[in-house]
Amino acid sequence: MEEIECIVAGAGVVGLAVARALALRGLDTILLERELAIGTGTSSRNSEVIHAGIYYPQGSLKARLCVRGKALLYAYCGERGLPHRRCGKLIVATSAAQEADLLALQGAGAANGVDDLLLLSADQARALEPALVCTAALASPSTGIVDSHALMLALQGDFESAGGMLAFGAPIESGECGPLGITLQVGGEQPMRIRTRLLVNCAGLHAQALAAALQGLPPQAVPPLHLAKGNYYSLARRAPFNRLIYPVPEPGGLGVHLTLDLAGQARFGPDVEWVDRLHYPVDPQRSAGFYASIRRYWPDLPDDALQPAYAGIRPKLSGPGEPARDFVIQGPAEHGVPGLVNLFGIESPGLTSCLAIAEAVAEGVQ
Repeated sequence: MEEIECIVAGAGVVGLAVARALALRGLDTILLERELAIGTGTSSRNSEVIHAGIYYPQGSLKARLCVRGKALLYAYCGERGLPHRRCGKLIVATSAAQEADLLALQGAGAANGVDDLLLLSADQARALEPALVCTAALASPSTGIVDSHALMLALQGDFESAGGMLAFGAPIESGECGPLGITLQVGGEQPMRIRTRLLVNCAGLHAQALAAALQGLPPQAVPPLHLAKGNYYSLARRAPFNRLIYPVPEPGGLGVHLTLDLAGQARFGPDVEWVDRLHYPVDPQRSAGFYASIRRYWPDLPDDALQPAYAGIRPKLSGPGEPARDFVIQGPAEHGVPGLVNLFGIESPGLTSCLAIAEAVAEGVQ
């Protein structure tokens, strides 16, 4: 049986960042990925937004790691020359009743250390984005966009340069937590048993299943998983916007917003579709709801301008109608198993927070 100091499960953006952080600290680390490429799940099916840290309760992991992660991510992208842009965002109220929501968001952001938010009148917002219709807006200059695939490739390169090893097609089928470490049965074309001193579960949508397969971890330590599918539509022409446009948040998500890629192409989404399996096709019939939502802030959206693009699925810890839950970074103090760290519910702002999550995990295990 092979032995390794550290194993990270899951080569999404968070798993790559965690593995990189451990390897850079001199720990002998293997990154196991069940698929045949990095970032095939949630990491490649999102809006690629660098969030400012506005939406999350003060003191929460989401708030702290988003604000810290934003700073780390901008610095990392700048140092590596990775494609990104600090384009800014407008959160828009489309009725007088929603203007109180903007004030609340401004206060929440300030409490989290986001001190550049600016409340705009309708005229001020239209001066920035003439195609926009709103009664007021909240400007977030530090919101941006990033090429998530370029980011993941850079993290992989750093990890491997630091001596880490990445294994594809290597699903963890089961494990035993014992006094000498955690012994894993790894499947794939070359099945193996391997023992590790430290296992970091960054398996995203599969994190609960992996945790449940570890003998010795109390079942009550594994929270329920709720799958929230987010569908995206692309715009079949160039959008008349230079910034991201968000409505006020809605239950389960941030509303159907307009984001831009680094080439200026617009996409809209995600909506919230509660599902019971991983299923990614976008139903063209859902476009009716998109047109209605978008036209609240962009009434000139042409007919037949939206086309199905892609979908992602968020690994939520709260279900329909339940209050949003925080990230869970669960170590031995919480579940009692030495050498095991579980990451549950790493949805938005997980991309923004990836380097801060990695920093927190690495500091917590040394």
